[in-house]
Amino acid sequence: MNETGPQPTTERPLRLGVLGAGTIATASYGVLPNLGPIRHKVELVAIADPEVERARSVAAQYGIPVVLPHLDDLLEVDELDAVLNLTPIPVHGETCIKILEAGKHLATEKPLATTMEDADRICDLARARGLTVVCAPPNTLYPDRAEARRLVREGVIGKVAFARVRSSHGGPASGNWPLDPTWFYQKGSGPLFDMGVYGIQEITGILGPAQRVVAFSGITEPVRTVRGGPFRGKEIEVTADDNVLMMLDFGGSTYAVVDGTFNVNAAKSPKIELFGREGTINVASSGGLEIFRLDAVPGLRGWVAPSLSEVEDKVQWTSRLARAILVDHLADCVMGHAAPVLNAEHARHQLEIMLKAEESARKGKVLDLTTTFSLPDETALA
Repeated sequence: MNETGPQPTTERPLRLGVLGAGTIATASYGVLPNLGPIRHKVELVAIADPEVERARSVAAQYGIPVVLPHLDDLLEVDELDAVLNLTPIPVHGETCIKILEAGKHLATEKPLATTMEDADRICDLARARGLTVVCAPPNTLYPDRAEARRLVREGVIGKVAFARVRSSHGGPASGNWPLDPTWFYQKGSGPLFDMGVYGIQEITGILGPAQRVVAFSGITEPVRTVRGGPFRGKEIEVTADDNVLMMLDFGGSTYAVVDGTFNVNAAKSPKIELFGREGTINVASSGGLEIFRLDAVPGLRGWVAPSLSEVEDKVQWTSRLARAILVDHLADCVMGHAAPVLNAEHARHQLEIMLKAEESARKGKVLDLTTTFSLPDETALA
């Protein structure tokens, strides 16, 4: 692989404002520490955060010339093309809408919003104003997920009967989270919005839009004690359901089970398991694929590990960028080099699944889904 990544172009870089100077902005896996390889595509022009001193420190570290306290101030910056929204989950909807109303392209952390009204407004604004929206998580961009999608489309494992998708961890209170993790456990947030969205995006990104959802949901412990980090020992009252299991119906007797909890402290199972009439696809948590075929070779069944050597550059590139892949994808889409794989319509579908899952658990019934989206062409990932 070329060590410098894609080569600079003569195109003007995307002028980006950053909203939020917290963990996703600054962690080792976050956005700002991993922008180096794409600085020919992106120019950081300003950062805004109510904790101005923290924002000043971040700006000094990453060479951001303007520091501001509020989104309104950020949107008044001259020559701003796009905003990266790294705000907490409960305010995603209102901040995304305000960014689009100001005529700026948008890359946002997940979920897109917390209400369908806000999600609809975001999609409508982007469409009406010709703006690009990309929404985390970035998993659908990963080459192993794209390969799983291709294999399913080409019928390599036959008709898919069902899938299992793991998208949980132990929760931020279970480790060394650097900030106060309380809000993760409060209504308006919770593991469904924080973690379940990963699995929902991945399986719908492979199988397409779901048609129905049914779910179980509850609080496993009313109080969580932070186990590490600067807030170790703090007791958190849990008001958001912290244990959610969903079943999705894709039509034609194809189903998927997806978890979204703060109760998986360790696991060895694959991230995604797809069970078809002619075989099985496993996507590992650490990346990579395994395929079981009833006819791996003539007359012999077995497991094979397909090579991703043809897209090895892409594998290394996505790993190298970490969370900055969201900004890279936005820049490529705005410049016309890629179709928005992480598009707003897909993010809205994910949100509807999560909201209907909560409703299903409360009502004890299967609920129909009304939103849809288009899966990207494989050429969009080339």
